[in-house]
Amino acid sequence: MSRPLHRGISGGVRISGSNDDLWDSQMKDKTDKEKEDYLDKTRASTPDNSYLSLRFPFRVFFSETSSPSKYAATENGLHSSDPFTIGSPRSRQKLAMFLLRLSLALIVILALTGSFWWTISISTTSRGQIIHNYRRLQEQLVSDLWDIGELSLGSSKTKEVDFCPEEESENYVPCFNVTENLALGYSKGDENDRQCGKGSRQNCLVLPPLNYRIPLRWPTGRDVIWVSNVKITAQEVLSSGSFTKRMMMLEEDQISFRSASLMFDGVEDYSHQIAEMIGLRNESNFIQAGVRTILDIGCGYGSFGAHLFSKQLLTMCIANYEASGSQVQLTLERGLPAMIGSFTLKQLPYPSLSFDMLHCARCGIDWDQKDGIFLVEADRLLRPGGYFVWTSPLTNARNKENIKRWNFIRDFAENLCWKLVSQEEETVVWSKTDKKSCYSSRKPGSGPSLCSKSHDVESPHYRPLQACIAGTQSRRWIPIRERATWPSRSHLNKNELAAHGSSLEDFAEDGERWKAAVTNYWSLLSPIIFSDHPKRPGDEDPSPPYNMLRNVLDMNAHFGGLNSALLETGKSVWVMNVVPTSGPNYLPMILDRGFVGVLHDWCEAFPTYPRSYDLVHADGLLTLEASQQRRCTLLDLFLEIDRLLRPEGWVILRDSAALIESSRALTAKLKWDARVVDIESNSEEKLLVCQKPFIKRQASQSS
Repeated sequence: MSRPLHRGISGGVRISGSNDDLWDSQMKDKTDKEKEDYLDKTRASTPDNSYLSLRFPFRVFFSETSSPSKYAATENGLHSSDPFTIGSPRSRQKLAMFLLRLSLALIVILALTGSFWWTISISTTSRGQIIHNYRRLQEQLVSDLWDIGELSLGSSKTKEVDFCPEEESENYVPCFNVTENLALGYSKGDENDRQCGKGSRQNCLVLPPLNYRIPLRWPTGRDVIWVSNVKITAQEVLSSGSFTKRMMMLEEDQISFRSASLMFDGVEDYSHQIAEMIGLRNESNFIQAGVRTILDIGCGYGSFGAHLFSKQLLTMCIANYEASGSQVQLTLERGLPAMIGSFTLKQLPYPSLSFDMLHCARCGIDWDQKDGIFLVEADRLLRPGGYFVWTSPLTNARNKENIKRWNFIRDFAENLCWKLVSQEEETVVWSKTDKKSCYSSRKPGSGPSLCSKSHDVESPHYRPLQACIAGTQSRRWIPIRERATWPSRSHLNKNELAAHGSSLEDFAEDGERWKAAVTNYWSLLSPIIFSDHPKRPGDEDPSPPYNMLRNVLDMNAHFGGLNSALLETGKSVWVMNVVPTSGPNYLPMILDRGFVGVLHDWCEAFPTYPRSYDLVHADGLLTLEASQQRRCTLLDLFLEIDRLLRPEGWVILRDSAALIESSRALTAKLKWDARVVDIESNSEEKLLVCQKPFIKRQASQSS
């Protein structure tokens, strides 16, 4: 690691002699009598002030010698007890020396006083420069400490990271270990819950499956995916319990979701039915009704969200961890938002009042279990006036047991202040109240109580499920029909920003900054990507840069500015906006803007499958994480990025120059191609642009 070298001034000016020395040496050759006669003549011919003026300019720089001076002695040879005896040359010299030293002391005091007043009167610009330089020293120190921490981990950290040897690791998801959870006593669905602890991650690079192929570009990739890219069998596709899963065809090495499928029209009819049940003409009117973001619970393989995407609706798929035939993995492979999420034990890492609609089509959740606590969590996530759509045979029950279960759910929903909007066949639509007065008008003890202020956490991070109604104390309690419709919603007004503690000026400045950044990113990546890969097999898509990327992960999303800028510049992407738990919580603002996102601790694995994203971006994340008492290393963070990134995917890190240089040295261990790019408008920050290579798994490795 290079360090700035600081060299001091060595040496100085030394005075080797003076007129006093010469004068004293001449006196040594004279007798005492001659000395006295000489002194008498000198005193008679030279005034006292002239004598002092000649002697003091030199004597002031030298201390008195340890031997007694000849001119301070009395006639009897004894030294005077009073150094300032009036009338003697020695006394006058001592007095003059005292006065001169006193003058020098006063000069020093005045100089220090003037320096003090000058310091406290430094201009704002100067103070800013001092603070700026201090921050640079802090960043350099953080970078150095981080490097020291990495080196202290031993020689194993200085070589390239090995590939994970096990075939199962190609779909490895840390924190989700069903076998281990069962051994710990979890059951009845709880074994699928997320458990992050020590040793939950592998310190190796996850190789892709044996016959992995680069996904087809959007929008082709939405309807056709490679079978070898996901862990699923033909039997799992055809025997799936969800009707959205059965809306696929296996064609040799592909899974097709094309509209040519006879089953595809079922999604369009289903969406149209929901719109009519709400009182709309069709699903194209969801936007006008205040619906923009939808949480699709147990989403199948994302067909519902894929269809609604063309209507400017953004659907986030969540489903339990599945070792094989994963709904989340296939949905992400299609270029649609998805992450692993479970209602079993903990609250989801989303803010209260986050989604305009929750959808569950045979999603496998027993809403009547655990005294309705899963419905309470669904209520927490819904915005006032939002819709809960449930499709299940239970809603059209015939036997006594199922009728009892259905009655419990219907009554519990009413006690949550949900209004039953419509019911057709197996589909039921409720609307959450947009009036807080509804809760106080309920019969005493007829439903869950309102959460106290201490329990009403706006953005929980995997907290235990709460049995009370949350969100009623939030300043974000705004009915969906009173919010601006999309895309105007992405530009929050003054009152909405005030609820998030932000101003219009900061919001506008952030937007302009990210527009410029996205333009620079795109101009940087486009020639590199398309010079290396001018055309892939099966591509029939528009020219670059329209569809060069699809799945984007922003690891430190701030206000969601990157997401907004990508959409405003016409890029056909979706962004998973992640707000680190170690920094300010902007996640409520991000979801209020009509985007999707999640709260996450980056010292833990992100809840998704390997090879999920085309681009991973982080602005200031290294500085943020380095400022914490970290439980993980920089290498841990980069290994997780590698797991999340698709082969030939890209990483863009924007951070302080010192941390970027430290990170660049680490990329070689991960076999990434990396380059550092200067930012013209900011000399204190740099970009680190990396590409993950496509390293194919050999047949011998997978055996």
